[in-house]
Amino acid sequence: MAENNIMEKIAALCKRRGFIFQSSEIYGGLNGFWDYGQLGAELKRNLRDTWWRAMTREREDVEGLDAAIIMHPNIWKASGHTETFADPMVDCKTCKGRFRADQLAQIPCPQKSSKPVADCDGEKTGARPFNLMFQTYTGPIQSEENIAYLRPETAQAIFVQFKNVLESSRQKLPFGICQIGKAFRNEINPRNYIFRSREFEQMELEFFIKPDEVIEKIHGSVAKWHEGADLSTPQPNWGWEMWHRYWVDQRVKYYESIGLGRDALDFYWQKKEELAHYAKATVDILFKFPFGTEELEGIAARGNYDLTQHSKFVGKPQDYFDEDTKTRYIPHVIEPSAGLDRLALAVITNAYHEETITDAKGKTETRVIMRFHPRIAPFKAGVFPLLKNKPELVAKAREVHRLLKPHMNCFYDEAGSIGRRYARQDEAGTPFCVTVDFETLEGVKDGADSGKKDTVTLRHRDTSAQERVSISDLLGKLLPAIS
Repeated sequence: MAENNIMEKIAALCKRRGFIFQSSEIYGGLNGFWDYGQLGAELKRNLRDTWWRAMTREREDVEGLDAAIIMHPNIWKASGHTETFADPMVDCKTCKGRFRADQLAQIPCPQKSSKPVADCDGEKTGARPFNLMFQTYTGPIQSEENIAYLRPETAQAIFVQFKNVLESSRQKLPFGICQIGKAFRNEINPRNYIFRSREFEQMELEFFIKPDEVIEKIHGSVAKWHEGADLSTPQPNWGWEMWHRYWVDQRVKYYESIGLGRDALDFYWQKKEELAHYAKATVDILFKFPFGTEELEGIAARGNYDLTQHSKFVGKPQDYFDEDTKTRYIPHVIEPSAGLDRLALAVITNAYHEETITDAKGKTETRVIMRFHPRIAPFKAGVFPLLKNKPELVAKAREVHRLLKPHMNCFYDEAGSIGRRYARQDEAGTPFCVTVDFETLEGVKDGADSGKKDTVTLRHRDTSAQERVSISDLLGKLLPAIS
């Protein structure tokens, strides 16, 4: 199928250029685990940085957190994960495979890939629950009282640190706590490359708001705070519906800022019967992957379920003292929750473009151009001397590289023809290439008063257009484009 062919090409590119490798590959690999190479690590770091800046640095009402991966096991009892965090599992007695019962129609049969597992002839067991949490032990003795778990989500750490962050930051409602961190789920069937894996990173915000009944007590009907409301200007006394709409809007604006426009996204409002038992509403932001339109992020109105549960389990109220009403209550929560690995896959597939090039002799060649938004591209600029056997060109190119390096991640390359170097940077997604050529040296040799400038060739990735730019103007030209 065409979509499978595209994913195969993307996976091959990711390995060839150092974006993504199969974990433990020399030992045959480990299903559901992936390593990010030199370009992938930079891409993920840029995504983390843009998300963190949008969610914390540019806001006064959100604080950051970096919590431990292993937490007290009672946290998972309170949240319901110990008892209910399970997928339905089916075993095939013929091929010995294990599959999610709700995905049998989507998973190819291991023995006959032209058929889904649902239609193959293998004898299957009935569905039974399979808990997704990875179990481990704390301390030297593997006993019942030392059981612990690798966290299956980052949200619970935020809830159990709510009071500490609230008191130490001196915030007032509404305010949020966010974090980026690893989570682990023992998926029955990891699939679609890095889309669904067993180790992954989440980027989550828990935004704490006043319950609607508290707003009504102070100000009357919540409805009046919704009339003619501008989503770009949040109001402290919005009800949960407006905060929910606000955060959907904010998250879409973030995706647009890194090159994922609304034409690449879709939205799904979960039906009442699909909602988690604690949720009042959930909107899934979907991305159009080559293998189908799938969830990129969920924005849920979670009510006060989590803080209430932890209050019950620890015997201490996880509440908030409201200066306006002089009363205590448990805040409600709006939760935007995104997967960093899914986002990385989304921007990679969105950036992937094939272009047919015809040379002067009429020979055609297909080249790949990764059109990352400059803000998230692993390298912002490539710097080249036109020829490597001309010491003066190499020296000047090194000088330009040293000029740019403190301000952006840039790559120096002097191997191969200039066309091949451009092609390599196109595959890496580098938005700009800077070439030091003989015209650069002409300006240096003739001096500042000669009328010639100390210029370089600046090439733009997406159009292949080239322009002469003074070296002294390079930073002023590039920095606004990548920020």
